[in-house]
Amino acid sequence: MQTDIKQQLLTEKPTKLLFNLSIPAIIGMLVIGLYSLMDGIFAGNIMWQVAMTACSVAFPLTLLNNGVAVLLWVGSASVLSRAIWKWDQKKIDWIMWNLIFWVIVFSLIITVGGIIFAPHFLSMVGATWEILELWVRYLRVLLLESLFVNFMQSANMVMRGEWLMKKAVLIMWWWAILNIILDPIFMYAMWEYVIEWAAIATIISQIVPAAITLHYFLKKSKTVKIHKIAPNKDIYPEVFSVWISAMLMQVLAMVAQSLLYKMAFKYWWDADWTLMAVALRVYVFSFIPLRWMSQWLQPIIWTNFWAKKYDRVKQTMKVFFVWWTVLAALIWIPMLVFPGHILSLFWTEAEIIQMWVNNLRICYSAFILYGIMIMIITYFQSIWNGKIAGIMVILRQLVLFVPAVVILPMIFGKIAVWFGLPLVDFIVTVMWLRLFVKSIKKLDQQLI
Repeated sequence: MQTDIKQQLLTEKPTKLLFNLSIPAIIGMLVIGLYSLMDGIFAGNIMWQVAMTACSVAFPLTLLNNGVAVLLWVGSASVLSRAIWKWDQKKIDWIMWNLIFWVIVFSLIITVGGIIFAPHFLSMVGATWEILELWVRYLRVLLLESLFVNFMQSANMVMRGEWLMKKAVLIMWWWAILNIILDPIFMYAMWEYVIEWAAIATIISQIVPAAITLHYFLKKSKTVKIHKIAPNKDIYPEVFSVWISAMLMQVLAMVAQSLLYKMAFKYWWDADWTLMAVALRVYVFSFIPLRWMSQWLQPIIWTNFWAKKYDRVKQTMKVFFVWWTVLAALIWIPMLVFPGHILSLFWTEAEIIQMWVNNLRICYSAFILYGIMIMIITYFQSIWNGKIAGIMVILRQLVLFVPAVVILPMIFGKIAVWFGLPLVDFIVTVMWLRLFVKSIKKLDQQLI
């Protein structure tokens, strides 16, 4: 089976690979991502406004868990792919042992650190006392998810490294379906403690797929087994080196979102905070198809690059370039045309929604570029140029974005809080394209 997959990656037309690998994964992950969107819809219609805002403002800190999961899943799946390629059974055996060890370590750090320092974080963001109290109540329960969500997401991606896409997606669907079912039940039934039970619904929905995943690797997997839990000094440098940029993208996204909330608390009031929370929740959901298409570009580029089939690398990039832009446009156009309809799913006051329609349009004005941006960073990760990939992420999320969001409102007023994101994305897309073209020209030289 593995031999057939390798042969497909080396010989199959890129368009066919795109539709065979990426599209099913995107559809599956959209269903999974829907749980986060439904969380916001339920919260907006069931909870009172302050509670809804508190739940949403907690979201950036959960990106720490996403960052850990991304680091471990992308790194471990990459090591697994190369180990299978070389039939290195010893390294294959160490994959899950190493992964579980680091999942436990990082999860404990995030859980304990989050519980202790959560109030200080929100105070830095500038939230009111009422939001702070609810936010701490919600987050201190939600952080108990760390072990389950980090294991579930990272181990699920290792399962994809075995090319068991259907099984991996079906397991993740349990997460989404259970959360969508439990959220409204717990929110209605436990009104006095609705904020805590909203977090408990999320944790329960993660325990079930985590248990299914653990059972698979203990009893069912024919390739990757769990016999013990231990780090491996030969594996974790590979896991952490190039793919640290993937984790940086998540962690710095946390910084960026937290800064946007800080600006909201500084310049706006009450309903505006909630609507910003809604806008950012929708924005994160919009990234899911683009992000998951990148997961299947990586093995194609990696396999052909190291097989020195540089013409196929270029051909694949051209195909994904076109389809990534089409996919981004399918999200971009509705967000520009129907922003009011989307906001109304979470909020019922038409006058306030109308005030925020233009804000959402500004926020999404450069979204059409995201397909190109993610494609370029995925390319550099795939050819193991972790330094460039890391610099790209830091440049966008920290070096340019932070000053733009802080300084622009001082000059142009509070509406400029939204200008920073599309402006920075336009600038970095131009810069990244230049780096990408230079890299492709080097491939041309090697083809001569």
